[in-house]
Amino acid sequence: MQTKLTLSIDNDIIEQAKEYARQQHRSLSNLVENYLKLVVRKETPTEEISPIVASLMGILPPNGADNFREEYTDYLENKYR
Repeated sequence: MQTKLTLSIDNDIIEQAKEYARQQHRSLSNLVENYLKLVVRKETPTEEISPIVASLMGILPPNGADNFREEYTDYLENKYR
């Protein structure tokens, strides 16, 4: 079942989103619906992953960002000694 939804969004954002939707050959409603599905994580996104994003997948190990703050702190300490 589909239901109408009224949103208050800045006009500039709406125009940019409409242009993006046109470029993707999709409706703005479809883009918003897919985004909301992604946010609530009930479904996987239906949009294809861009080639650039796909090429970056798997570069970092699964927990690669866990030590980022510590490693960056060490880097800065060494840099400014």
